[in-house]
Amino acid sequence: MVFSRGRGRGRHAQDGQTDLEPREDVSAAASQVGPYDVTEAPAGVRRLDLGSLQIPAIDGVEVRVQANPDGAIQQVVLANRGSALQLGVFAAPRSEGIWAEVRAEIGESLRRDGASVQETVGAYGPELVARVRTPDGQTDLRFVGIDGPRWMVRGLFQGPAAADPAVAGPLTEALHGLVVVRGQEAKPVREPLPLRLPREIADQAATRPDATDTPNT
Repeated sequence: MVFSRGRGRGRHAQDGQTDLEPREDVSAAASQVGPYDVTEAPAGVRRLDLGSLQIPAIDGVEVRVQANPDGAIQQVVLANRGSALQLGVFAAPRSEGIWAEVRAEIGESLRRDGASVQETVGAYGPELVARVRTPDGQTDLRFVGIDGPRWMVRGLFQGPAAADPAVAGPLTEALHGLVVVRGQEAKPVREPLPLRLPREIADQAATRPDATDTPNT
């Protein structure tokens, strides 16, 4: 794992569905994988516990975490062979998913910024594929959302895995194995669920200079 210290700072839903049943056009294999709610997660899997998210250990996948000095995580990125998967997990209503609404807002925002945006269907249902302008040229992005019981996981693929899902293998495997720990407390819809470094890593990082990367094998 790579830890970057800051300076102070399941189940799948179709558009319009109010339940949490898998989409009809999702493959049978996809319906048997995660992200899982913690109440349904398979046992006996080694995972990195970040509080509301538990990330499975996948060969070749590096977990990069940016956190405040107090251990609160601001960003989680998985990396593999030049591709990256940025993860976020958010509170959602009990009655329905929010990915359809979030997806529409992301698409609108990207188009306002001049990006080329297309909606496609992937393993979890509707995805957004975008090509954006950067100082280094055109960059591909792919947004994936998974609605679960009172939570939503949003994934942002970058690099080769954004343009071609077929090369996203290990990152997709990590997404399939995610576990969400929602908790029972009430939270505003879309509020990010809290992520924290494991205590031993936070304690180790507290003794190191700010803005450093610390490999942890």
